[in-house]
Amino acid sequence: MDTRNAVDRRGLLIAAGALALTPGAGFAADLKRSPVVATTAGKVRGASADGVHVFKGLRYGADTGGARRFMPPVKPQPWTDVRDALAYGAASMQTGKGEEGETLSEDCLFLNVWTPAKAGKAGLSDGGKRPVMVYIHGGAYNGGSGGSPWYDGTRLARRGDVVVVTVNHRLNAFGYLYLARLFNDPSVADSGNVGQMDLVLALRWVRDNIAAFGGDPDRVMLFGQSGGGAKIATLMAMPSAKGLFHRAATMSGQQVTAGGPFNATKRAQLFLDKLGIKDLDALRALPADQMLNGLKAVDPIAGTGGVYMGPVLDERSLTRHPFFPDAAPEGLSVPMMCGNTHDETRGFVGWDLKVFEMTWEQVVAKLPGQFNARIDIDPETVVAAYRRIYPHYSPSDVYFAASTAGRSWKAAIIQAEERAKAGAPAYVYQVDWKSPKDGGVWGAPHTIDIGLVFGTLDARGSIVGTGPDSVAMSNAMSDAFIAFAHTGNPNCAAIPAWEPYTLPRRQTMVFNTPASAMADDPRGAERELFNKVPFTQFGT
Repeated sequence: MDTRNAVDRRGLLIAAGALALTPGAGFAADLKRSPVVATTAGKVRGASADGVHVFKGLRYGADTGGARRFMPPVKPQPWTDVRDALAYGAASMQTGKGEEGETLSEDCLFLNVWTPAKAGKAGLSDGGKRPVMVYIHGGAYNGGSGGSPWYDGTRLARRGDVVVVTVNHRLNAFGYLYLARLFNDPSVADSGNVGQMDLVLALRWVRDNIAAFGGDPDRVMLFGQSGGGAKIATLMAMPSAKGLFHRAATMSGQQVTAGGPFNATKRAQLFLDKLGIKDLDALRALPADQMLNGLKAVDPIAGTGGVYMGPVLDERSLTRHPFFPDAAPEGLSVPMMCGNTHDETRGFVGWDLKVFEMTWEQVVAKLPGQFNARIDIDPETVVAAYRRIYPHYSPSDVYFAASTAGRSWKAAIIQAEERAKAGAPAYVYQVDWKSPKDGGVWGAPHTIDIGLVFGTLDARGSIVGTGPDSVAMSNAMSDAFIAFAHTGNPNCAAIPAWEPYTLPRRQTMVFNTPASAMADDPRGAERELFNKVPFTQFGT
């Protein structure tokens, strides 16, 4: 069933009233003045506020539930009425609760658009040809949505004269359960990558429709943090995505290798065993919320946590790894930014005050758990090296630094080095700017660059802060990303000259206040320490 059918006037007023309570919204429910755009599927009505037209819950794909579970996405059926685009569409089924007030459903192929409205109907079919910044959300491949208040595109669209798009797509088992070797049925031949195929369909929607929203289909930039960055790296290796985007920025999220078909099959089998299901018809008939129970199976490869779901080297939509044995040729023509934060793992475990009281012995004991099968290295050797490199570091400082370098940063280095070797160097950054939250104990953790780029400093749950220093750092990062969207080059007046990452210099933009700066091979001693052992992408 279509969960985004047009609502009646009473429903519209209710939706508009709800939006008025949303930060950055403040939409009036004046139907005559609401912007209407004709898409390839039908007309949609959005809202205007703060100098921006906003369209939420735009359907780019048909319902993926029922008989279409595990199948590639298809375009939606056209409609003849005017559909209201005033509230976010449903997010994919997931084990978490989703955003406040958010619906979870298999019928989740929706996207959202913010476009400048500087005067009259500017931004809508005005021939503006603005760069398009498509954000792909994180949450690994398991959770999240494009409806987070952190991703509100109002400020970014207005500041950069760009069109901002956020996307929902199928996640976890609904998007990445590889059934091709378990069931001899062509309808599940692509099941291991349909979540990625959803994103390809969304990008085709952008290509076919974004001009009507004032965007340029030939200047589409993908950017995404954490799992979003990993999805982008994977898209850069998918032939079906080639030509649909023209710049790419991965933010604390990389995908060096995809899952292999045999490991993916082992995971799928344990998923089915957990559910007690043996045939495809029964699996398709299972209610969506019950299907999530299969994710509780212990991963057969990592041996910990829930069973991993992610892209699969299925030799259909994905025929090679994104950055192994080298950077995928499909993505080399796309200018790339690749970044990480200095203290990634403070965002994962920094909330636990006990971490700040650890002894050196406890650091040695706990580090392997943070490396989590990505690297296999003697933790005593790691701790001794860090104490030598940074003699002023406390045990918790070493714990955060070493776990960041081994867990998160290593894959970013691989991506940057492979692009450099291929003659298509990326623009690499490191965020050193510390969150002001709780006196700065968070450092520069995972996710801090989201609010800085979007400018959503006051969004619910943000750790960026709203003081002058926060604003200054946000303006600099936003402007660099906006410049990249416009030209494929992040250089702008807000930052010093940014050189691409080449070998052996490894030029990196270090974002900080009072001023950002270029550095050659920052944390080089840490990089060399972990170069002595191979890196394995988690889940692969």
